Amino acid sequence: MLLFYVRHGDPIYDPDSLTPLGKRQAEAVAKRLAYGGINTVYSSTSIRARETAAPTCEILKREPILLDWAKETHVWREFSLDVSYGKEWFHRIPEYKSFLSSNEIRELGMKWYEHPSFSEHPTFKSGMERVERETDKFLAHLGYEHDREKHTYRITRPNEERVALFAHQGFGWFFLSSLLDIPYPLYSMHFDMSHTGVTVVYFPNNDDGISVPRILTLSNDSHLFREGMPLLYDNEIKF
Repeated sequence: MLLFYVRHGDPIYDPDSLTPLGKRQAEAVAKRLAYGGINTVYSSTSIRARETAAPTCEILKREPILLDWAKETHVWREFSLDVSYGKEWFHRIPEYKSFLSSNEIRELGMKWYEHPSFSEHPTFKSGMERVERETDKFLAHLGYEHDREKHTYRITRPNEERVALFAHQGFGWFFLSSLLDIPYPLYSMHFDMSHTGVTVVYFPNNDDGISVPRILTLSNDSHLFREGMPLLYDNEIKF
């Protein structure tokens, strides 16, 4: 199975929608996804994710399946903290950056939230457990049962399907770290995705019934390059 994780296009956060550029990005990524074909399209319930998925659904004649648990509002509420300029993802707050990269956090692995320093933030634990629970349920529905002790998946329904999930940057940090068994502090500090960036996760169907997913491409924006559109990470970094 191939899982295509797609971040929404250039957004307007209030009111929730896409900019004109974001709509053009959505049309570009639709052409990219139509190239290989997608069996099923899932989307966060946010308007910006649904508007990004719409051109793909139109081309492929698919109805999107909406997943409210993939909406970024939930993880934002659980993992953002108050700062002088409003609220911010906690891993982006300067005093947390070095700490999240420290050996004492790395040694806790997937249970990083159990560090005493996070005792004042119980939503870190409950939020991560929620994401893990919903991620495992989603993958089990697709035929891959997560064994979190062994960091592998048991194949219950081997398939060659291609599945797309349109969602968010913030939610993606938690979702992909959970799916890949990479602790969130490590994943969020070292990996990211740009607008309509396509991340492809491959679940091989092995004879032993065990699948270990791997990323084939991370936040690929070749569809934007093909259409002659700007290649800008969050409209800031050109590359």
